Amino acid sequence: MIGFRIIPSLLLSDRGLVKTEKFCNPKYVGDPINAIRIFNEKEVDELFVTDIEASVKGRGPDFEFIEQLASECFMPMGYGGGIKTYDQAKQLFDIGIEKVALQSTLATNRALVGQIAARYGSQAVVASVDVKKDWLGRRKPYSRAGAKFADASWQDMVKSVVGAGAGEVLLNAVDRDGTRGGMDLELIEEAASLVDVPVTAIGGAGSLDDFEAARGAGASAVAAGAFFVFQGPHKAVLISYPRPRELKELWRKQ
Repeated sequence: MIGFRIIPSLLLSDRGLVKTEKFCNPKYVGDPINAIRIFNEKEVDELFVTDIEASVKGRGPDFEFIEQLASECFMPMGYGGGIKTYDQAKQLFDIGIEKVALQSTLATNRALVGQIAARYGSQAVVASVDVKKDWLGRRKPYSRAGAKFADASWQDMVKSVVGAGAGEVLLNAVDRDGTRGGMDLELIEEAASLVDVPVTAIGGAGSLDDFEAARGAGASAVAAGAFFVFQGPHKAVLISYPRPRELKELWRKQ
């Protein structure tokens, strides 16, 4: 289907490429620059890079390294991790980042969304909403960095960040992260019904059929990490991306 994006999501830790499971136990899987070069060859639609340690350690983006990544990337590249100020966002756009994602900052400075959108457009600001079930199975907003959100529910948070100016919601099902066990279609469907901006779903993709199912639930795009870097039950590291004919066949089913 033309217009539906499939986005590799690369996680960084200490300048290495890692993959988590349910946001825990980052496993080193390789050199992110090498991964970007492979995705270039595979003509990927778009790429998203997240520094998972920046906010946890209370530091800003690693601009020098991000610039290296952006210079190697032939496709639109988004970035998230440690962005707390307008000047940091500006520096990221100046070095070639197409979109910035805010997550823990949404707890303390949600007005930053509007500040960035006013200068660069709402399409350049992604609100990353991580949703995790509590021990009673209730879905709640979550932050790996420990940020506390004032929103009464994840649904309120989705509506609020879009109201603040975000042009896209990156909806992360934390409990599905890295599992390749299928996406949270109920979560996707509800989120997509709440707002009129693109919802990019991430968490749990394990097959091409999962992409199709997410689109059917209302997602405008799907991002995935483990699906693109692991192969087989033993999680052998192998960078992959669907061939154009595979995607054409997938969308033809609909």
